[in-house]
Amino acid sequence: MTENSAKNRTKSAAQTKSLNRDTILNAAVALADERGIDALSMRKLAETLGIEAMSLYNHVKNKDDLLDGMVDMVVAEIELPATNIHWKLALRQRAISAQEMLLRHPWASMLIVSRINIGPAMLRYSDASMGCLRAAGFSYALADHAINAIDSHIYGFTLLKSNFPIEEQEYAQAAEQFLPMFPASIYPHARGWAEEVISGRHSGINEFTFGLDLILDGLERLANGDQS
Repeated sequence: MTENSAKNRTKSAAQTKSLNRDTILNAAVALADERGIDALSMRKLAETLGIEAMSLYNHVKNKDDLLDGMVDMVVAEIELPATNIHWKLALRQRAISAQEMLLRHPWASMLIVSRINIGPAMLRYSDASMGCLRAAGFSYALADHAINAIDSHIYGFTLLKSNFPIEEQEYAQAAEQFLPMFPASIYPHARGWAEEVISGRHSGINEFTFGLDLILDGLERLANGDQS
């Protein structure tokens, strides 16, 4: 055995000894943030950690267990609804915090909406959200509808923002390129919108809080008994 081989084996053994589930999950999240979830594999993760792939299985059962752990780790970054403020403000802050987390980890949205997530962080998040609405007088059924409406906006808006093919700073230029496709005689409103964006009178940028506040205002009317 060469001296370098001995050193490498000693280094690998030390890394394996210090390995734990949180270390693995943190490395997996960082890898997915940098390269995307499709680039994540047990082999790539092991290479990142400088260990043999089989060492991972002492701490995660399989790839599904790894993904579930990653989801729960990033969900823990979301601010839980505060209990000392009005429910509407508490859920607004929760939604903004959730969207900020999803923008930091663009791979997480699809994993959250496509998997059953019952990790401790997700359970705390879900229970606190339900508890916030229950404390405000919402029934379980109405609270469930409310959370689904808010979360649908969070995940849908974030997926659209993360995958939209045009950067926000390029909207005016894109609108100018598309303008010949919108003859006023056929598509007057599409042309009118494009001209607004080109002129700078409208940015064309969708605001997350615009839709969020519409949902929260509607829920407040329901909570106050306004069925109109």
